[in-house]
Amino acid sequence: MLRTWNKLALTPKILIAMALALPMGAFLNGLTETAPWLQTYITDGILHVGGQLFIQALKMIVVPLVFCSLFMGVYTIGNLAELGRIGLKSFLLYMFTTAFAITTGLTLALSFNIGQGLDLTTMATQNIMIATPDSFSNILIQLIPSNILKSLAEGKMLSIIVAGILLGIAALKSGKEGKIIANTLNALNRLISKLVEMVMAFAPFAVFCLVTKVFAEKGLHLIIPLLGYFSTVAGALAIHFFVTLHFLLRAYKIPPLVILLKVRTAILFAFSTASSSATIPISKRCLTQHVGISNAVTSFTVPFGATLNMDGTSIMQGVAAVFIANIYGIDLTVLNYLTIMGMAIMASIGTAGIPGVGLIMLSMVLAQVNIPVEGIGLIIGVDRLLDMMRTAVNVAGDAVVSTIVAKSEGEIDKETFENPHLA
Repeated sequence: MLRTWNKLALTPKILIAMALALPMGAFLNGLTETAPWLQTYITDGILHVGGQLFIQALKMIVVPLVFCSLFMGVYTIGNLAELGRIGLKSFLLYMFTTAFAITTGLTLALSFNIGQGLDLTTMATQNIMIATPDSFSNILIQLIPSNILKSLAEGKMLSIIVAGILLGIAALKSGKEGKIIANTLNALNRLISKLVEMVMAFAPFAVFCLVTKVFAEKGLHLIIPLLGYFSTVAGALAIHFFVTLHFLLRAYKIPPLVILLKVRTAILFAFSTASSSATIPISKRCLTQHVGISNAVTSFTVPFGATLNMDGTSIMQGVAAVFIANIYGIDLTVLNYLTIMGMAIMASIGTAGIPGVGLIMLSMVLAQVNIPVEGIGLIIGVDRLLDMMRTAVNVAGDAVVSTIVAKSEGEIDKETFENPHLA
């Protein structure tokens, strides 16, 4: 049995872990009231610790990986004009997919008129504290870190990305001294990549702990009162994943099924962790080793996308705004909908790729169109599962944009791309 398990690739191991986690979570949820010790020692104990240890290990890796990868990505490209093209293409594609995603979400929400007729008084809202998000102007100011080491220590991804790019450009212009720094960071980058492989060996066990805990705590009963909202968000995510992203790949004559199969490990992992940032090492590994994209491109587009590309989160924000407005009996105008679209796109810039951050950014969107922020308490019950789904869509979007940019720059190894065994 153990020998058979060891022979399996990472993806089937993760799928098996998820398949076992669903019934186990439902089983634990059903026994919580009669056996409270299960909640204390199993759900909040073993499962919580097992999942969080793995997440902590990934967080330990993410910051140095992003910084070193971006630095080396810029330095390896070598040509500043080419770097400018890759950066501009990535930015425009990420903004396009985000805008298209929230349009899909708003269209579905308005078509089904979700939230209409739902009596607010029959649903208990949670007394929650929603953090005040940064203003867009403050996000722009924080693009340039006042202290690089502080930004690295605090994991401020947008500042880290800018610092990595600027230092990479400086190294290109520094000749011999720049090459010394580049060689050092390249060695560190290889060391971190090896550490990623070591940590990923425990991924299936972590996935089992994380997914089991979600279903043990939430069960399925919380989905029923909010079925309209849940179904609309899930439907919009499915449309974006199976239609929009597929169409975008087809437009560039790239077979969608090949790409999604080759990055399925990253998508599954994003679903289980609900963290785009934590999935960066896996996404980069899949795109480089399975799709055949050059390290120079993935080192730039993957961390850039994890910070900038929030397709799934934008869908949730659009649907949630319509849902909460309808519950409170607020009529939104065309200008309100345009404002929601604009705010959701701007909110995606600089948003940390961590679990639950979508709710914080949603508070900014709601406040801008005078929808009660307290309405967020209505959707918290089902948000964890939706967070997992929308993170998977975010990561799939990163992979699609990375592939398109790489093809346009001639940075895909044809032999690796066409190898069916590397999937």
